[in-house]
Amino acid sequence: ASVISVPLSFFAGIGGASANGILIKGSTYMEILAKVGTVVFDKTGTLTKGNFKVVDIELYSDKSEPDVLKYATIAEMNSNHPIAISLREAYKIKTLQGEGAKDSLEDIENSVDNDNYEEISGYGIKAVYNGELIYVGNSKLMDQLNISYKACSKLGTVVYVAVGDSADNVNCIGSIVIADEIKTDSKEAIKKLSEGGVSKTVMLTGDRKNIAEYVGNNIGITDIYSELLPGDKVDKLEAVLSTVETNSKVAFVGDGINDAPVLARADVGIAMGGLGQDAAIEAADVVIMDDKPSNIAKAINISKKTLRIVKQNIVFAIGIKILVMIMAAVGMASMWYAVFADVGVCFIAILNALRAMKYKG
Repeated sequence: ASVISVPLSFFAGIGGASANGILIKGSTYMEILAKVGTVVFDKTGTLTKGNFKVVDIELYSDKSEPDVLKYATIAEMNSNHPIAISLREAYKIKTLQGEGAKDSLEDIENSVDNDNYEEISGYGIKAVYNGELIYVGNSKLMDQLNISYKACSKLGTVVYVAVGDSADNVNCIGSIVIADEIKTDSKEAIKKLSEGGVSKTVMLTGDRKNIAEYVGNNIGITDIYSELLPGDKVDKLEAVLSTVETNSKVAFVGDGINDAPVLARADVGIAMGGLGQDAAIEAADVVIMDDKPSNIAKAINISKKTLRIVKQNIVFAIGIKILVMIMAAVGMASMWYAVFADVGVCFIAILNALRAMKYKG
């Protein structure tokens, strides 16, 4: 009964989770999920929609808004990041509306010098277009290159655009403010995790402090870390892992290629399967197919329920066997008792195991 019902309980639990849009890659991860006491989140695409929109452009030179957008689009032409997509969409709208944007996206794509394209992880992008050197990225990139710029204090992700004819002659021509929306069920997700026994929630993001605190405080995150490089996220996760109790586990939830190392390092990695990139999904142990953060709590609850059913079957199967053996030793059990202790208990354990498939979390 134990040999049949225990793996069947896990299979049923994994099947039940799949029916809810949650893919768990094995029974081991289901056991870890049931012990999760800390959940660490990435922000963009995980707690927020990742649907970035350009909301403001500030000019620091005689260049026009379409010019600033054009240079940003040139640098982000080869990127699949949501910010890059939003910049290309904004420039495309400018071209369709005829607001001074002369070159089409196709023209730009054909003219970009891919040999001199460089992605500077955690900072931004360097590109060359028609002999002009372009840097597009955050304030850290401007500081690293010693490019003077006017800091933008508006709420949102700020992308600075710098252009020059050589590395020694690069000037910041403007900044672009891009806003993202919090997912409608992010707040509910944090509430459900807290009600389900998760004592600590952490958010790690490369965004500015004011944006991180706005999102985190709105949805109820307990610890917020901002302005992190991809490598910093691993360090922060290591710090979190070092503080948890021995019998408690840490889950990390992310969706981007930069999250893959953190997903692999956590006790259990959870990826958003809709917007998530292939590297993140591959590195994760659990995949949320509909990108709803609230399903994280559901995955944990399904895992806990499955573990309870497994333990019930083990105790029931062994307990009945021992009871029948004692009864047989004192002459109180017939052959039919033995049949029930074997076949009957096995049948009941299987029926109990199938309950895990119907549990909705």
